[in-house]
Amino acid sequence: MATERNEAGRQLGGELVIPVLAIAFTLYFFSTIWNSPWTAQVSAFAVGGILLLVCGIFILRCIFWLRDGKATLGFGNLFSREDITTGRIGLLMATVGYSVFIGRFGFTLTTFLFLALSMIILSRGKRPVFITLISAAMALGGWAIFIWAFDTRFPRGWFEITMKAVLGNG
Repeated sequence: MATERNEAGRQLGGELVIPVLAIAFTLYFFSTIWNSPWTAQVSAFAVGGILLLVCGIFILRCIFWLRDGKATLGFGNLFSREDITTGRIGLLMATVGYSVFIGRFGFTLTTFLFLALSMIILSRGKRPVFITLISAAMALGGWAIFIWAFDTRFPRGWFEITMKAVLGNG
């Protein structure tokens, strides 16, 4: 009986914020890649399609919960004290920082900093050397695939300019 009461009190409004924003961003992103090379379009539609599918499944599940009376569209769980202790606020700030600084620092360096900071927040500071190495490998892999190999229009910063000069003169 207690489980029923907990389920009946589930507020889905806060849980639907990210999926709805993800759908809007994905549709906007699709509208911006029409003139991109076909390799970028295939990758974008593959990843975006998976994201839309997962969001659609979640929204469908929420519709069933609402229909069965197990949930409401309330937003009471959108912000709580747990947001600070679980690192949600830190992740939000890291995400906003990534968006703000990618144009200035470039894709690779900003991605490295975002990945390192996010993983350190999520791990609560454990294994920072390992996290730094993993973040560096992932950012370098992103640079090698998207900027060096596919020559995409990702923002170029100090790292990308330096690597272009090194590889061009090597």
